[in-house]
Amino acid sequence: MTNIKKRLAQIERRIANIKEELASIGEMRPGSLTKQYKDPQRQTGAYYQLSYTLDMKSRTEYIRKEFVNDIRRQISNYKRYKKLNAQWVALSIEHSKLTMKLKQTP
Repeated sequence: MTNIKKRLAQIERRIANIKEELASIGEMRPGSLTKQYKDPQRQTGAYYQLSYTLDMKSRTEYIRKEFVNDIRRQISNYKRYKKLNAQWVALSIEHSKLTMKLKQTP
């Protein structure tokens, strides 16, 4: 019984930390950024391409070189968001199950 209560408290603390981390995430974008070449054999005419799916539609955008670092940071922020969100959901499921178990025990 006390182990369940301890675990519930741990989960609640971790969820609170996740919420704080999520609040600190800045701009974000899904996708992957790749460097392409107009002439791949000679590797000349380099350009950057961002590919992502949104609302079940695949999209491609060309990114100017001066924005590449910003886009990489935004992609990294999105990956961090997705990871934290998945952790929050998993912890919430565990919290729900433990709460039900605690209420069932006489």
